[in-house]
Amino acid sequence: VHFSDAERDAIAAIWGKIHIDEIGPQSLARVLIVYPWTQRYFSKFGDMSSVAAISGNPKVAAHGKVVLGALEKGVKNLDNVKATYSNLSQLHCEKLNVDPDNFRALGDCITIVVASKFGNAFTPELQNAWHKFLSVVAAALSSRYF
Repeated sequence: VHFSDAERDAIAAIWGKIHIDEIGPQSLARVLIVYPWTQRYFSKFGDMSSVAAISGNPKVAAHGKVVLGALEKGVKNLDNVKATYSNLSQLHCEKLNVDPDNFRALGDCITIVVASKFGNAFTPELQNAWHKFLSVVAAALSSRYF
């Protein structure tokens, strides 16, 4: 996948404004709330019986930070995203058995959280580049499945 200079600049601009400690927990919580079947992968996280329980769950927050922190590797390796996530793809495929459709769902939730945080500053042009980036990451994470 080729990223244009404008797309690279847009991705870097978005990433430069993201606070992992805020966006990560909100994004993972949103996935678990909007797509409740994803909760099965986090059975050891404790109470996820309600929106409040998920949103206030420290294990969800901690893992959300890990997940979003892993995106930085992709931002820094736009020319080789697939190889960057090869080990994570293998882990999620072979050990964790995560349905690869969930990577796209997570990307959508990250985009929604980012858009709500940045408001009008998250222009359609920025969203286009960000969506392309997250789609490439989702495909890379799914690469061991196919």
